[in-house]
Amino acid sequence: MQSFIVMQGQTYQEEKELGMIWSREQDSGGSLPHSWLRVMEVNEGDRIFHYVKGDIVAISVATSDCQAARRPSSKPHDAEWEGNGYLVELDYHELEVPVNVRSKFDVILPLLPIKYSPFQADANGNQGYLYPCNEELSIKLLELISDSNIYQVDEEQLELAIGTVRQTERNTFIPMLAETETEVKTKIRLGKQKFRQGLLPLWAQKCALCDIELPELLRASYSKPWKDSTDFERVDPSNGVLLCCNHHALYENGLIAFDGQGRLHISSQIPEEDYEKYGIRPKMKIARNEKNKPFYKWHKRNVFKG
Repeated sequence: MQSFIVMQGQTYQEEKELGMIWSREQDSGGSLPHSWLRVMEVNEGDRIFHYVKGDIVAISVATSDCQAARRPSSKPHDAEWEGNGYLVELDYHELEVPVNVRSKFDVILPLLPIKYSPFQADANGNQGYLYPCNEELSIKLLELISDSNIYQVDEEQLELAIGTVRQTERNTFIPMLAETETEVKTKIRLGKQKFRQGLLPLWAQKCALCDIELPELLRASYSKPWKDSTDFERVDPSNGVLLCCNHHALYENGLIAFDGQGRLHISSQIPEEDYEKYGIRPKMKIARNEKNKPFYKWHKRNVFKG
């Protein structure tokens, strides 16, 4: 199962009524924008978050794979929608309480990918139509939706319990959210398990920097984070290094990095007098192979806080 974020704006109401999303085959200049072409990646069962004017207003389930089709429109003479395109049929679940992205941006921003992010750094939506939504971002959006739209009955509201339970039983929205969250978390868990299993033997099952061998203290550290990686890169042991929990935290937060030769680089945010405290020194070097090289360089360029 994949997740996406669709930027609909003025097209939302009509596309909801028609139970679909649709993109043109190409723009007026004959180009294929990535956000239009991405509709072709949607398969039956995928989830789509619907963004309209600053809010996540609905979540839908794809009831078909993407198919080539002209747009079924209530505006058949609208030139904007003429021509061939790509269509996905959806089962829309509109939120009673939309999630305002700007008000929650402090928890959304760290989960946005560097490439193909649906949102800008100022919390505005990017131009385009359909964007990928990585699993970590999906879970956060599901949590925000649940917090706003699912109400728990406590002991002080028992007199309302029967009515609330009946409403919940009729509601397909809550089971859909629960199923989505379970599938997404399972994908992350299995992917990270496979990544760790592949990483352990490459580093002789010990920290690359300090040789700690206690399994409970070892972390499979990504060079290119989950949010920025392809499905293959997420399980590729070349995309990482085995570190103890302390060095993992430094690496994950960009306070240390490795170059293409495996040499350690230390952020200026760490005072030199603290190097010994953290078990690091400028001339340290770790083993690496050619497959590690592009991932180390990506991390140093995009995550490292020099």
